[in-house]
Amino acid sequence: MVAVLQDHFKRPLADLNVLNVGSSVGIIDNYLANHFRSVTGIDIDAPAIEKSQSRFIKTNLKFQTGDALNLDFADASFDVVICSQVYEHVPDPEKMMREINRVLIPGGACYFAAGNRLMWNEPHYNLPLLSVLPRPLAHLYVRIAKKASHYHELHYTYFGLKKLAGNFAVNDYTKKVVDDPAKFHTQYMLPPGSKKARIAKLITHRIMWLSPGFIWILTKPITAR
Repeated sequence: MVAVLQDHFKRPLADLNVLNVGSSVGIIDNYLANHFRSVTGIDIDAPAIEKSQSRFIKTNLKFQTGDALNLDFADASFDVVICSQVYEHVPDPEKMMREINRVLIPGGACYFAAGNRLMWNEPHYNLPLLSVLPRPLAHLYVRIAKKASHYHELHYTYFGLKKLAGNFAVNDYTKKVVDDPAKFHTQYMLPPGSKKARIAKLITHRIMWLSPGFIWILTKPITAR
């Protein structure tokens, strides 16, 4: 996240205020606080927020219980919003994106990391092709696999995600991250020279819509859209 945002802004990150939507237990926020002016982490999970508050204490870091669909912040409050692997968990992703747009300053950026519905393995349940099934079959699949009673997550395709981000200017970093894992610190996922790295390059250069996930910087226009 830091490397991508640094590449995007090309100026000191220490001048920027960050909101992390879906902060969970605060591990990412604690790291981000080493690089940004201030970091605010929100999550609808109150026990997770309480754990974050007791575990991570820094003067420029705070946590609060919050709903991604109704952000408790004034318009244009943040330079950066982090929205990483969150959209599939909320009941109304479109409303969440409108809220993110609202709290960003004009010219501000959302770090948006998202999974693709057209992925081989669904990571939340570790079940092949779960995300591509119609909802009734997906519910049945997770029950048969004894993973859950219902499949709650709802993934979008590449084209659905583009529509979801329609109020932003999209800078797709997926290919850049795959092409230069050293710069963007993704060697742990894509070891240089590995078969996995070669396949990732093939997909991101030729058939992006089949990439299992995407990393985008979504910029709020200076003028309203």
